[in-house]
Amino acid sequence: MAGKTIKPTSGSDVRPADALGVPASSANDIAAFVAKARAMSPHRAGARGRLVFALDATMSRQPTWDMACTLQADMFREAGSLGSLDIRLVYYRGFNECRASGWISDSAQLARLMSKIDCQGGNTQIGKVLSETRREAVAAGVRALVFVGDAMEENADALCASAGELGLLKVPVFMFQEGADATAEQTFREIARLTGGAWCRFDPGAAAQLRELLRAAAAYAAGGREALLQLAKTTSGAARLIGQMK
Repeated sequence: MAGKTIKPTSGSDVRPADALGVPASSANDIAAFVAKARAMSPHRAGARGRLVFALDATMSRQPTWDMACTLQADMFREAGSLGSLDIRLVYYRGFNECRASGWISDSAQLARLMSKIDCQGGNTQIGKVLSETRREAVAAGVRALVFVGDAMEENADALCASAGELGLLKVPVFMFQEGADATAEQTFREIARLTGGAWCRFDPGAAAQLRELLRAAAAYAAGGREALLQLAKTTSGAARLIGQMK
């Protein structure tokens, strides 16, 4: 794998990547995410957005990795109707391996990168994801972090401290949880709260649900809360979600 090595403040390396019908129970969670994103401060229309797209690539995640690889193009397409989007892929897997790509502005390039990566057993490294996002936010500006995962095996207080730093930098974290692990949910919710972001659960293997979440996140990164209203005008799925909001 090619690219530069990144050393976050935690002291552990984040290594570079290769050149590189929703059920009602889930609909409520997704609609809540959209509502939270709508309430955030909008970005200037037409400006270039930067989104860190982070995924858990441990062994259990291969089906979702493959699904995300397919759906990531929807983020670029959604942002393209509003402005533009650069995505930085961050993922962790195996023994102490966490990698980050450069900024990518083409969905085909991101798909090629992701297709070369296979999931490997290991523990979660969410702290490195947060540290890398903070470093990049200071260096180049980041509008949002999207994290997709199903577990949390780290010190919750340490993660929340890192999340608080992102909150001070005005970088919302959107925590998309696959499944219903209670420990992960508690920490994911707190990370989202501390950063002014949002937490949402989706069902294992539910491509339609994850697609809605990724498109909404991309819309926010490219155009802010007003972009989500635009999304509702052009897609029936987003319109149904917003229609459920109180």
